[in-house]
Amino acid sequence: MPSSKLHTAPAYPYLELSPNVEHAIEEDRRNGWVNPYRFDDENVKRRIFNPHDAATLTRPAFIRDIEKILNVPAYNRYAGKTQVFSFVANDDICRRGLHVQLVSRIARTIGATLGLNIDLIEAIALGHDVGHTPFGHVGERYLNEQYHEHTGLYFNHNVHSVRVLDYLYSRNVSLQTLDGVLCHNGEFAQQVLQLGDTDSFDVLDSLVDACEKDYTTIKSLRPSTLEGCVVRVSDMIAYLGKDRNDALSLGVLDSLDCFECTVIGLDNATIINNLTIDIINNSYGKDHICMSRNVFEDVKKAKQQNNELIYEREGMSGDSSELAHEMFVELYDCLLADVEKRDEASPVFRHHIANLVNNSRGFDVEAYLDEGPNRIVCDYIASMTDDYFMELHRYKFPSREKRIDIRDYCSRLKPLTN
Repeated sequence: MPSSKLHTAPAYPYLELSPNVEHAIEEDRRNGWVNPYRFDDENVKRRIFNPHDAATLTRPAFIRDIEKILNVPAYNRYAGKTQVFSFVANDDICRRGLHVQLVSRIARTIGATLGLNIDLIEAIALGHDVGHTPFGHVGERYLNEQYHEHTGLYFNHNVHSVRVLDYLYSRNVSLQTLDGVLCHNGEFAQQVLQLGDTDSFDVLDSLVDACEKDYTTIKSLRPSTLEGCVVRVSDMIAYLGKDRNDALSLGVLDSLDCFECTVIGLDNATIINNLTIDIINNSYGKDHICMSRNVFEDVKKAKQQNNELIYEREGMSGDSSELAHEMFVELYDCLLADVEKRDEASPVFRHHIANLVNNSRGFDVEAYLDEGPNRIVCDYIASMTDDYFMELHRYKFPSREKRIDIRDYCSRLKPLTN
C-alpha cells in the first residue's frame, strides 16, 4: 500500500485572496492596467552590444536570456546535483534541476498576478543556481573552506552563478537577470523586500567583488527589480515544504506532526498556496514584495524547524559528512597541484578547460590560467555533479580504501515474511 505519511499532519485552511485585492485585480485587467513597477523589455541592459542579441517579436529580450541559460552545460548538470539529500539513490527526491523549475513555477504564478514581467522571472529562476556545488549547501561549505584557506576569498553559489553565466560561458546575459541571480539568496528571510539599485554592470561587478572579499556582504544584497524579489521569495517557498516531503519519503521524518505553525500550514501544497496568496494580498500594486507579519513569523519558524529536524540530521551527516569533507580537501589539493604544474593530462585541463573552450564564446585559455590555480580549481569543483565528483575522486585516489556508501534503492527493503 502507498505510504500515508503525507496525510498525518493536521489540516490548515487554504488562504484566499482578499475581496478587495481580488476586485482590484479584476478591474485592472478589464481596464488594461500595466503595473508601473514592472520591468519592461525595452530597458534591458547587456554587457556587450551584439546585434545578434537584439530582441525580436519571436524572441523578446528575456526569452533570449532563458534560452541562453537552458543551453549552457551548467544547466544540464542541475539534474545530477543534490538539493538536500546526498548519497541516496532515489528518483523521487528533489534534485536541483526540479528545484529551479519549482521556483520558476511559483514565481511566475505570483508575478503574473502582480502584473510583472514573467519572462524575466523565468530567466532568473532557471539560472539562479547554475553556480551551485555538488552535494548542496554542505558541498558549498566545504568548497568555501578550501577556497578561503588558500586565497582569503569566499565562495558563495549565488555569486558563482553570475560568474558561470557572465564569464565562464560568456553568454551576454542581461544585467537584470544577473542581478536577480546574484541577489536570490533565500537563506535570509525578510518580511519586506525593498528594491536595490544595481543599474549598471560596474555596480554589479563591485557587488560580486565585495561578496568575494567579505562574507557578510551577501546579507545586504537586494534585487533591483520586483521580478528578482519575487524569485528570491519563491526560492524559499519552493524548498520549505518540498524538503519536508522528501524527508518523509526517506524516513527521516515519521510525520509532519513535529512541526508547528500558525497559518502557513505544514505540508508542501498548503505552504505554497498560503505563502503565494499572502504575498499577493500584501504586494499588489506596490513597489516592494511583502508578507504579513503572522505569515513572516511562521516562515522564520518553519526555516528554523527544517534546519533542526531535517538539515542538521540529514542531507549529509555522520560518517558520510566526515568522508566527504576529506574528499573535498584531497581533491582540491590534488587538482591545485595539477594546475600549478600545468599538467595538461589532468582532468582539470582535459575536461573542465576543454569544456569551456568548446562551449564558451571566445574563451581565452591563457587569460583564464592567469586568474590563478585556486580560481580554476574552485570553478571546476563547483561545476561537478555529485556522481562526477565521486568518480573523479576514485580516479585520482584509486587506492583509497574508505569510501562513502550510497543508500541504494533496496537498502530500506525488509525481507518479506510468509
